[in-house]
Amino acid sequence: MPTLTGRAAFLQLLVDEGVTHLFGNPGTTELPIMEVVPDFPQLKFVLGLHESVVLGMADGFARASGRLAAANVHVAPGLGNAMGALYNAQFSGSPLVVTAGQQEQGHGLLEPLLYAPLVPLAQPLVKWAVEATRVEDLPRILHRAAKVALTPPTGPVFISLPGDVLDREAELDLGRPVRVDARARPSDESLSRLADRLLAARRPVILAGQELASRDAFAQAAELAELLGAAVLGSTTAYSAQFPTGHAAFLGTLTRNQKLTRAALEPYDLLVCLGADLLRMSVYSPVEPLPEGLPVVHLSERSWELGKNYRTDLAIQANVKETLRALLPLVKARRTPQAAAQAASRLAELAPRNWSAQRDQAAVAALAEAETSPIDPRYLMLRLSDNLPKDAVVVEEALISSLPLPGFLRLADRQAFYGLASGGLGFAMPGAVGVSLAPGSARGRGGR
Repeated sequence: MPTLTGRAAFLQLLVDEGVTHLFGNPGTTELPIMEVVPDFPQLKFVLGLHESVVLGMADGFARASGRLAAANVHVAPGLGNAMGALYNAQFSGSPLVVTAGQQEQGHGLLEPLLYAPLVPLAQPLVKWAVEATRVEDLPRILHRAAKVALTPPTGPVFISLPGDVLDREAELDLGRPVRVDARARPSDESLSRLADRLLAARRPVILAGQELASRDAFAQAAELAELLGAAVLGSTTAYSAQFPTGHAAFLGTLTRNQKLTRAALEPYDLLVCLGADLLRMSVYSPVEPLPEGLPVVHLSERSWELGKNYRTDLAIQANVKETLRALLPLVKARRTPQAAAQAASRLAELAPRNWSAQRDQAAVAALAEAETSPIDPRYLMLRLSDNLPKDAVVVEEALISSLPLPGFLRLADRQAFYGLASGGLGFAMPGAVGVSLAPGSARGRGGR
């Protein structure tokens, strides 16, 4: 077994876990790590001058790449600075290993400058938080942290690294990574019930969410919409691209206005929630967004979201892509010629009011405001959307001025858009940097 310092073991374990980028804002307690960064050329260090930027970059990188990313911040104030960005990463489900240097064990009793217990600070916003107390525990801690962060529902984890642990030397068995294959599909019985329920609906609507993008299931979701003749609506919180906007069945994105969302759902007799939060709202309203009596089928890998706020008639915890791959042949086999004709008729009826038709109408209204001063947000968003390069990736958090954006921005690629998952500001600028660094993001433009 090799003899390693804690600092060297920490970076080697990150490399072993497939981490390629370490984002950080180092201070005195992180200097031991920085001393050995040059010994690991396969690990790119990306400097941020504020911890919210560090976490934002790591969040964007993880979301765009689907890979584990690491972020190192500076003791208690640095972790505090990062909390807003960590809150966003929690909602976006970004697999992050967040670390902070800590005062040497025992020295904290003296309450030195910048000291506070770090694990309690991080715990509310991460899947797992721990402080390393022995250098011998680092392999077990890092491998567990990576496994937890990458296992759906994915999300950030936190490790506190005391200075004495980073400085100590020991013979270490570095172990090896563990990955949990969570690409589960429902039981045959559940698939059968789901297929029958879908085919029995006369006016189904699909609520498309972020798991369709993260699990690369746009094609399968589109095929299901065509087989059922189902309208498709984007979920109320646009974490990411949710569905191809140019698809004939897509009617646009629901708002977080309960009254408007309820009215949009009233015409339907079955709500099929695919990998989305079920009607996540913002400000209070006495109006429930889910119409009374509208049956709900909800498919998500996040069990917490199933039946969380609204009644759900069929709740399935599973990988959305694997489920659709198993479901589609079943729906095809059970769909009668009459049901196929009805589905085609429903799709044809959507054409005058689908997203493309709405965009044409909205563009006319926006162009009529071309000379308005100050600039009309509708005209601005139209012009931005029309002049973006075809391979552009939009990272957005404008909230108010960008309200017209979903009605104009053409999205066909699941990696073409990243939104503000939590509602807390500060993600877009650093997030865009992280997205640009991600290998394979933006259709092969990673690193530009």
